[in-house]
Amino acid sequence: MSSILTNTGAMVALQTMRGINSNLAQTQAEISTGKSIANARDNAAVWAISKTMESDVKGFSGIADSLALGRSTVAVGRQAAETVTDLLTQMKGHIVAAQEDNVDRTKIQNDVDALREQIRSVVNAAQFNGLNLVDGATATANVLSSLDRDIGGNVTARTIEVDGQNLSSEAGAVVAGLAGDGVSADGSVISIFIDDGASIEIEIDADGNMAAGDRFIINISGQQVGFTVTQAALDDANDPNAVIAAGVREAILSLGIEDVTINLDAETIEIENGTGQDLAFSMRTEGAGTGGLSGMAGIDVTTALGATDALAEIEGLIQTAIDAASAFGSVEGRLDTQAEFVKNLTDAMKTGIGSLVDADMEAASARLQALQVQQQLAIQSLSIANQAPQNILALFR
Repeated sequence: MSSILTNTGAMVALQTMRGINSNLAQTQAEISTGKSIANARDNAAVWAISKTMESDVKGFSGIADSLALGRSTVAVGRQAAETVTDLLTQMKGHIVAAQEDNVDRTKIQNDVDALREQIRSVVNAAQFNGLNLVDGATATANVLSSLDRDIGGNVTARTIEVDGQNLSSEAGAVVAGLAGDGVSADGSVISIFIDDGASIEIEIDADGNMAAGDRFIINISGQQVGFTVTQAALDDANDPNAVIAAGVREAILSLGIEDVTINLDAETIEIENGTGQDLAFSMRTEGAGTGGLSGMAGIDVTTALGATDALAEIEGLIQTAIDAASAFGSVEGRLDTQAEFVKNLTDAMKTGIGSLVDADMEAASARLQALQVQQQLAIQSLSIANQAPQNILALFR
């Protein structure tokens, strides 16, 4: 049946053309924006995922900046520690020269003093953006290293902790912890030669004078060792001095010096020299706030005993600087690894976002060509369908 009121063929052709035009508009939008999902209307779930990941990419861009700042700060600390190590090594050369009796120890001491001041200058200048990791002012510094997102969408900031290395030469408050022959008036130091076959007695007098974190530094036979006072030792109900004396004795024994006997009687330590030669011995106390290179202040090679003590002291100082440089080097390597990981992770996330929302341009191009042909055919079909009512006029002629 033909009708002049309802043109079914034209309606079908028009619906077809509308669908083609809609697909054509979508394809043209993909080509112009480069995205198959440009907004939430296109695919709400995928669009939401892509926006979340884009925010993470932006966050990791900030993390990359934080890591760059952290790496620079640690690199400055490492360079300072390495420089201090070199300067201390030069100082050791002068101290070794001072072991001879026929040298001008005063002039050697002048060189030692100059190096000491240079080390202080290096430590004080080793800052980046105001943060100094080697002067003892900073215990730890945290470098933002990652943002961890769990399945529930919760985000946690992660950091890499950088321990400050105290290369300050500043001495903490003098603490009295020693008593006996040869001990200084303030009870903080003893420096003496122990004759072959002789012995000395040192009484630990820390109770009421020392606090947790204070240290005993012992130099004997060219070797150095330290013992740190703990709060548990100070709180001992029986005899804190005896507990601390036992700890000091164990520290000296750890040096493994042959023919040196270390006896303990309550809080009194007896050191017997059976080495066959005179033995240089020194012990000092230092406060908890003392810098790692505070021993430099006491280096005095103008006397034979001072030169011998200095040789043991400088070995400990060099090891302190080496340990600091090594610690910074390890952290710097970790920061380098994390920075490279963040860069690669960001690239991978960008690639993942692209695979979700980017348009396939080859497919879009082919689809555009096909839709343009379909559009032309739909127009032609609609034109034919619109001419159908004209054929009815032939029935009335």
